[in-house]
Amino acid sequence: MTQVIPPGSTLGVLGSGQLGRMFTIAARRLGYRVHVFSPDDDTPTGQVADVEIRAAYDDLDAVAEFARGVDVVTFEFENVLLSTAETAERFAPVRPNGAVLHATQNRIREKMFLRTHGIPVAPFAVVRSRDELLNAVAQIGCPAVLKTADWGYDGKGQVRIASVSEAAAAWDEREPSDCVLESFVEFDCELSVIVARGADGSIVTYGPIHNSHRHHILDVSVAPALVRSEIAADALELAREISERLEIVGVLCVEFFVTSDGKLLVNELAPRPHNSGHLTINAHATCQFEQQVRAVCGLPLGSTEQLRPAAMANLLGDLWSHGEPNWPAVFALSDVKLHLYGKATAKPGRKMAHLTALAADGQTAADRVLQARRMLCRDLQEVAVSRDKP
Repeated sequence: MTQVIPPGSTLGVLGSGQLGRMFTIAARRLGYRVHVFSPDDDTPTGQVADVEIRAAYDDLDAVAEFARGVDVVTFEFENVLLSTAETAERFAPVRPNGAVLHATQNRIREKMFLRTHGIPVAPFAVVRSRDELLNAVAQIGCPAVLKTADWGYDGKGQVRIASVSEAAAAWDEREPSDCVLESFVEFDCELSVIVARGADGSIVTYGPIHNSHRHHILDVSVAPALVRSEIAADALELAREISERLEIVGVLCVEFFVTSDGKLLVNELAPRPHNSGHLTINAHATCQFEQQVRAVCGLPLGSTEQLRPAAMANLLGDLWSHGEPNWPAVFALSDVKLHLYGKATAKPGRKMAHLTALAADGQTAADRVLQARRMLCRDLQEVAVSRDKP
């Protein structure tokens, strides 16, 4: 039987961004104390945590001291060093564990894991040299996408190769590193499924959620996704299977492409709460962050019942380019919820906040958050804000 870590205990978080912030808010509401560890201070998570520890992730003595002071450790992004997780595991349970982190923080290991277990993915090849890239292009064909194996997110470290003649130049223009070449997928839409798996092996799922991206960054999410029932059922089942294969304890996001012929391909895995699941804070009986608390503490998982259709829109740093956003305008919309992350500096492409709306249907909710986002722009000018409907 898994030991329960009861309210009043101390939870440790590796990473200090907005995901850790929302996790901490959920944990504090349930009566837990939270310590956060990252190389920065006055962070989104640190602003709401009990203790903020500033140290480098490769400072393993500091990691050990941090882990000694908490009852369980989790992480809010997967780019934590494996040695950091392994050091913490010597002194406290780490959930998800270092093996999950190791499998999902590298595209080669992640895709090999999925393919080994018969999970559908786009055709791909591992590329470690210029010659291997040329051979992979000949094998997979064009168009294709070259992606770095490590540390990629929001489209970073990716380049599209439209023809064989572009392949050599694409390799020569980048830093030498292990890569994956993937066949470019013509898809109808992108979905995500958030799945939580408890320490006792119990599983609950959210979704599928329909996602629209702009410049490779998530723009708008809508739930429930308007897809055929069989596609929705298959996506939920695949997410459950992946969580079981990984033996994850915590929250996992599975991102899918839905191809033009109605097939599902897994694009990426994220072993923690996900941007597309932010709408669960307002739209579901139990949000993804409370599920993470429950899972890592060995508690029963909560209901994932969706109360009403919902949509979420990201607010990026571009919105601040004409000055402070028009906050009174969005607060005047009584049916729209604003979640600010406490980041001191707004930069283009940086996730600063999100908006959520509930409505009678997903499209109406999406229209509402897009309207609210436009109203935040001073003088109603469009500042790197998508008018596209999902």
